[in-house]
Amino acid sequence: MQTPRILLALLALAVVSASARAETVQVAVAANFTAPMKLIAEAFAKDSGHTANASFGSSGKFYAQIKNGAPFEVLLSADAETPAKLEAEGLTQSGTGFTYAIGTLVLWSADPALIEDGAKVLGRNKFRKLAIANPKTAPYGAAAMAVLKGLAVDQMMMPKLVQGENIAQTYQFVSTGNAELGFVALSQVTKDGKIGEGSAWVVPAGMHDPIRQDAVILKNGEGKAAAAAFMEYLKGDKAKDIIRSFGYQIP
Repeated sequence: MQTPRILLALLALAVVSASARAETVQVAVAANFTAPMKLIAEAFAKDSGHTANASFGSSGKFYAQIKNGAPFEVLLSADAETPAKLEAEGLTQSGTGFTYAIGTLVLWSADPALIEDGAKVLGRNKFRKLAIANPKTAPYGAAAMAVLKGLAVDQMMMPKLVQGENIAQTYQFVSTGNAELGFVALSQVTKDGKIGEGSAWVVPAGMHDPIRQDAVILKNGEGKAAAAAFMEYLKGDKAKDIIRSFGYQIP
């Protein structure tokens, strides 16, 4: 009657072996990608057994932290330039970079009646504060400044601008009413492919450089099974469906 015991022992050994193989990957994630990343990380854990531990912030700050030895293993940037710079400086696993999403900029207000005719709300100038992300460190902020210049309202807006450290803080300024409107990521105000509360103007893509968001394995993640598995998962259909549901385009 030892067979059940042997089977139980083998099952326990298999569970222990699987646990031993499971790893945690440290992922630096652009703030605009917070909501989809949380869902992707959850699905990744269920499907792979690995865990993705995400930190959220601005791409520019992550660049500085990685240069100074931060223990991130994968970077999901809000631009293509930051991963390219890190690769040129020998701080990535060569050849692992790819575009995981193309972001969309939106002018958004928590007030459902404020933005009724798109960009004309800026020309009317009947608001106190306009929030943007820091254009020096956040690609969505740089895109916002390009739009203001293209509309020839940048000088008029200067006294009204409030800058978020990243796009998450920028959204917070607008959602709490500290700024009546602001340029945020479409993903922050989209659920199931539709804009939820408030009012919005989706900025035409041609008004600024494409917000191409690239991912790359960093030197700390080189040779790590969880890092490689996460990058492959990000390219898969399940992750792509989540990404699209938040208003991103897939290249």
